[in-house]
Amino acid sequence: MTVTDAPAQVLDASFASDNVAGVSPEILQALSRVNPDSALPYGADSVTAELREVTKEIFGSRAEILPVFNGTGANVVALQALLPRWGAAICSLQAHVNNDEGAAPEHVGSLKLLPRPTLSGKLSAADVEAEMKNLGFVHAAQPLAVTLTQSTELGTVYTPEEISSIAAAAHGHGLGVHMDGARISNAAAALGCSLGEITTEAGVDVVSLGGTKNGAMAAEAVVVIDPDRVRGTDYIQKYSMQLASKQRYVSAQLLELFGTDLWRRNASHANAQAATLGRALSEVEGVTLSRPTEVNATFPEVPAAVADAIRQRYLVHVWDTAASGNPVLRIMCSWHTSDAEIEALLECARRA
Repeated sequence: MTVTDAPAQVLDASFASDNVAGVSPEILQALSRVNPDSALPYGADSVTAELREVTKEIFGSRAEILPVFNGTGANVVALQALLPRWGAAICSLQAHVNNDEGAAPEHVGSLKLLPRPTLSGKLSAADVEAEMKNLGFVHAAQPLAVTLTQSTELGTVYTPEEISSIAAAAHGHGLGVHMDGARISNAAAALGCSLGEITTEAGVDVVSLGGTKNGAMAAEAVVVIDPDRVRGTDYIQKYSMQLASKQRYVSAQLLELFGTDLWRRNASHANAQAATLGRALSEVEGVTLSRPTEVNATFPEVPAAVADAIRQRYLVHVWDTAASGNPVLRIMCSWHTSDAEIEALLECARRA
C-alpha cells in the first residue's frame, strides 16, 4: 500500500455535537413496546393520542402537537403557519434558522428572515421595536413574527423574563412568537424551570420541540400553543412532507421523553458534563473560556498548538477567532458523554 492509498484518519466525533450520540435505551424500549401490534396511520393511533394529552399537561389545555421528522421541518412548518405570505420573521443573526437550515425557510417555506446582529445570540424587545419601522410599508416584507433559538447557537439561554419581554413587544404590534427549541430541554434544565415556564407562560405561540439532540431518533414536533395565532399546521405538515405514515414510532419517542423526566435527566447530564469540561479546560495552561458555559456547549479559547492537537484526534468546530488571534472551539456534550471521554480530551489538551 502506498502512502496515497492509506485510509484517511477517522476522527473521534464524541464532542462534535449532541446529535452524534446514540438513542437513549428508554426510547429504544418505547419503540419496542409499540412495535408488535398494528395501528392506524398518520397520527390516528393510540400512542399519538396519549402524546396529545401529555402535551396539554405541559403546554396548556389548548396546545396541539404535530410530530415531525426533523428540526428543519419543524421550524419551516411552524413559521409557515405563523406567517402570511407577505410576512417575515425577525431572528438573531446567529440563529440556527438563519445559518444552518440550508435556506429551507426561503426555498421550502417561501419565508423571509430579518436577522438582527446580537452580542450573545439573543434577541431583545428593542430588536423587535427596531424592525417596526417597516410595518405597514408596502415596499417591505412585513415583520409579523419573531423566532427565538433556545438555547442559542452561542450556548446562551433566554430567561423566562427575557422571553416575556420579547413576547409582549411582539404581541403589542400583532406579531406572533416562535421558539426554535431544538435544545429547549437543555435550556429548561439549566434554568431549573419547566418547559411551560419558558414557552406558554412566557407568551410563546408555537414551539419546535426538539428530541433528537436529547436522546431521541428522528423525532421532533411542532407544538401549537395558541391556535388562534397559528393555523393550518396539519395541512402545512402534509404538504411540507413532514407527516409520518407510521407516526406512532415518532410519537412513542416523544411520549417517553416528555411524558417522563427523561428529557430533564438527559439534558442535565449533558449540561453538567459541559460545565465540568469547561472548568477543567480553563485550568490548562493558555486556555480560557470565551464565555460562561450555560448549557451543553463550551467555547474554550485555546493556543493554536492545543487546537491542532485536539483537532488531530477529535472532530470539533473552530467557532470563532478571539482578539488574541487564538481559535475558539465549540465543544459539545450529550446525554451520553462519559467522564472517561472528558478525561481523554483533557489529556490531549494537556499534552499539547
